[in-house]
Formats: sequence, structure tokens, C-alpha cells
Amino acid sequence: MLELSYLRENKAAVVAALNKRNIDAEPLVTEAIRLDEERRALQTKLDEALSMINKTSKEIGVLFQNGLQNEADAARKQAAELKETAKKLEDAMRSKASQLTEVLYKIPNTPQKIVPVGKSADDNEVVLRKGEIPHLHKNALPHWDLASKYNLIDFDLGNKITGAGFPVYRGKGARLQRALINFFIDRNTAAGYEEIQPPFVVNEASGFGTGQLPDKEGQMYHATEDNLFLIPTAEVPVTNLFRDVLLNETDFPICCTAYTPCFRREAGSYGAHVRGLNRLHQFDKVEIVRIEHPDQSDKALDGMVAHVSTLLDDLGLPYRILRLCGGDMGFTSAITYDFEVYSTAQERWLEVSSVSNFETFQANRLKLRFRDKNGKNRLAHTLNGSALALPRIVASLLENYQTPDGIEIPELLRPYTGFDRIE
Repeated sequence: MLELSYLRENKAAVVAALNKRNIDAEPLVTEAIRLDEERRALQTKLDEALSMINKTSKEIGVLFQNGLQNEADAARKQAAELKETAKKLEDAMRSKASQLTEVLYKIPNTPQKIVPVGKSADDNEVVLRKGEIPHLHKNALPHWDLASKYNLIDFDLGNKITGAGFPVYRGKGARLQRALINFFIDRNTAAGYEEIQPPFVVNEASGFGTGQLPDKEGQMYHATEDNLFLIPTAEVPVTNLFRDVLLNETDFPICCTAYTPCFRREAGSYGAHVRGLNRLHQFDKVEIVRIEHPDQSDKALDGMVAHVSTLLDDLGLPYRILRLCGGDMGFTSAITYDFEVYSTAQERWLEVSSVSNFETFQANRLKLRFRDKNGKNRLAHTLNGSALALPRIVASLLENYQTPDGIEIPELLRPYTGFDRIE
């Protein structure tokens, strides 16, 4: 959520920045500023009424002491009227504040200056491409056929138990999943990230804190009786560890990593492009989250991008890094880099990670602040990234490392799998 003070002081700049998202934000920004002015005017009137109540209450006591009964009764009546006025002003101010919050929730984060202009994924900017695309043998298969051939993943059984998008991993397929999770966690902790094991369901306040609500409620599974949500990513519970927290400047950087299953309804996702592991309703992911000083967050983002790159280098997968255009960026992000690995059997790029800097957007919702060296409370910056999401990593490993006689395992992953190949 954008800061009101920033909106008031930089209205034109905010509207211009949000044009990169291909939206005309002027009406929303204008409405937010108007509602804030009205709320502040009500606050001024309320403060005046409360001051008068306090002053009149003191006068009542003096009048009684001086035996001025009629004047005291009149003052008491005036105080009662002032209290009624104050109550109405409080109710009006709460209503105005609620309207203001609803408008602010509709305004997305402003993209950074280096975010390219564009409307869709076609306009994203490739900033790095690394690794050679392997040449597969004549009868190479896509990962869903390899999973069936080697009894690694059973999509039909998952459909029977739950529904489409909930695969069952078995045998070496299950072991490969566990190996990748441990591999990523070990690499992340070695890079200075503290491992966290958070809850897999969150309350409504947590969803609002990181921006999944009210923007993405249709994509989350909702346990209505308890009003709890299955997490779409570990970003939500891990970032909410710091909701309503006041940090010291010396606490930075705060670096966390967590493995969780992720649950996404992905309404309307059908067709060949989502076949197999390409898009699931439940999948495993290892996440990295950072809480940073505003002066260091861009440098931290570069470090996170470099770290995710090393993971893909270690796995020997060809990949590219995209700087997302304004039209393809998430609602809460100020800048996002996507990582895509190449699926040789499918002959297309598959997204495996998004690394984003949210600047103060989430922190403002979370009320996540720090006390700077001058004793002033300021909003921190939040960042997160996938390190990494497993389904498309598994798909690319199976496809890119397949041979006529089996599937090779990348050398650095073998201590985790306990086997060198799948036959």
C-alpha cells in the first residue's frame, strides 16, 4: 500500500509511474487524497470537540465550588452535547478511514524507473541468458511421459484422490523432490538465510499484509468456517513474522528461507500449456525473504538474483533472466526479475522463480518499521524470491537430462538423491 504522504506530495509522479502498468490511476489517487483530506478535517473537528469537552468539564467543577448551580447545569448540558458531537465525529472519521483504506488497496505499487514499458510477457526484457540447450536423442519425451515411463509421478492417481493439479510423487520421483528441497535449503542457509518452518495456513490479516488480499482472494483456497487461507507461497507467513514489528537499524539485513507446499486455485488454467508439472494446484517451493534498510534494498535484490542464478548453475540447467515490464508485474512489486529454464522436450521456457523488491508497499500494510539513527520511525523494505519452485525444475531436469537409457542426475544433486540416474 502506497504511503498517503507520498501520494499527497507526488500525485503527478505516482500517476505517471502507474501508467507503466497500463492503468489510469488518476481517479483513484485523486479519490484517496480527497478522502484523506476529509478524514483529516474530521480529525481536526474531533480534536476541537474533545478539547472543549475537557475545558467545559473543568469549568463545571469550578462553577459548583462557587455555588453557581444554574451555570454549572448549563455547562453540563453543553458538555453532553459536545460528547454527542464527538461520538458522531468519531463514527464519521472511522467510516471515512474505512473508505480510504478500500481505495488505497486498489492502487498497485509504483514501478521503478528501470522497469520497461509494456503490456504483456511479450514486452519483458531479457537481461541474461546462460547455459547451452542440450540436443536430445531422436525419441526424447516430455516430462509427463518420462514420469509415467519411470513410475516417478502419477497424475491420474492424484486426480482420483483430489483432482487435477494434485500429482502423486512416488519412488525416485518422491526422493528427487525431497532431494531438491534439501539442496535448495542447504544452499540458502549457507548464503546466510535463516531457515524458518512456518504454518501452511494464514489468517486474513496476513493475507492483507503481503497483498494477497483483497487482490488475489480468488486464487487462494479458503477454509471458510475458520476464515483461514492455504498459503500460495511461503512469502506470506514468513513476511508476516514481522507484522507490527519495530526494528532497530542494526537488525538489518534480515534473511529467511523456508520450504512449504503452496496451494493455488489457478482458476481458468486449462490446455496443453499447463500439462503435467507445468501448472499445479499444489506444489513444493523453497522461498527466500529479506527485510532491508531502504538504502540497501536494490543492492539486496541484485544479491538475491545472483544467488538464484547459482542454484541453476549448480543444476546445469539453461536459463534466462527477464526484467518484467509494467504490464506483467505483480500488484505489490516495484520491480521483478523472472527466471525461466528451458524445457528441451517442450521447446519452450518455463518460469521457475520470481525475485521482487516491494520497497515499502508491503511494509506499510504490515506496519513494519525500524528506528533509524536519528530516532525516527521509518518503513522497512521487503523482498522475496523463489529459490526455487520445484515442479518446472523437475520437469526440466527430467527432459534435459534424459538419455535413451535413462535420466542422469546432476552431479551436485547426487549426494541428496542417493542415486546417479533413473533407469
